[in-house]
Amino acid sequence: MGNETTNAKSFRLEVDLEAVAGDPAEELGRILRYWAGNLKHYSFDQPHREAVMDSEYHEVGHWSLS
Repeated sequence: MGNETTNAKSFRLEVDLEAVAGDPAEELGRILRYWAGNLKHYSFDQPHREAVMDSEYHEVGHWSLS
């Protein structure tokens, strides 16, 4: 990203830890690792919102960039 300008003001991640499959700490760690590496594929010049899945591919939350 370097010296690029961005319109993004915030990043939010919401995960329902009661809804995840398995151990909540392990699931949250997996979700954080995945999205930390995946954010490079998104432009920070426009808003985004994506579903967050647990390891059994059940929707357990979402993230947004705005």
